[in-house]
Amino acid sequence: MPSNESVKTGLAVAEDKSKVLGLTVGKHTVEPGLYIPRAEAQSAPGLVFEGADPAATYLVMGIDIDAPFVTLPVLGPILHWVQPGLKPELNKDGKSVLTAREPFVCNYIGPAPPPGSGPHRYCFFLYEQPAGFDGKAHAPPDGEKMGNWSRMRFSLDDWEKQAGLGKIIAANYYTSN
Repeated sequence: MPSNESVKTGLAVAEDKSKVLGLTVGKHTVEPGLYIPRAEAQSAPGLVFEGADPAATYLVMGIDIDAPFVTLPVLGPILHWVQPGLKPELNKDGKSVLTAREPFVCNYIGPAPPPGSGPHRYCFFLYEQPAGFDGKAHAPPDGEKMGNWSRMRFSLDDWEKQAGLGKIIAANYYTSN
């Protein structure tokens, strides 16, 4: 299993209420650990970050840290989403909604644990996007969707280094099976 100290860091960030990334998944407003049936989580979540700097650009990553089985994570973690170019916009309620202004690096895929697996944790980690970040350098060519084999045994630690990311600034997760 790849090294993923950053996953532990991100889960610790989600314990600090001031650093919980706002997630809307289907009809659900996600509090850390909320269970969401897989059928209701097949579209990319809406994102809100109350601590957003209006001048900053953000990047979010989604990872299943329990794949394929909680007790046997030989193929995990599995990458579920990398969306750069997120800019905060105030909605009618005065919340900082993060809206994508750039194409995805890795398209969103919803939960799909195998039969008999317990609930998996789907973690979302928010970073300030580094200046000069080039999503195309990390994405499949020509805007293609990322294949399943490229998503398996994902090392968040390695990807953070390759992409020049700083610390996780907000996080949240839900469970699903």
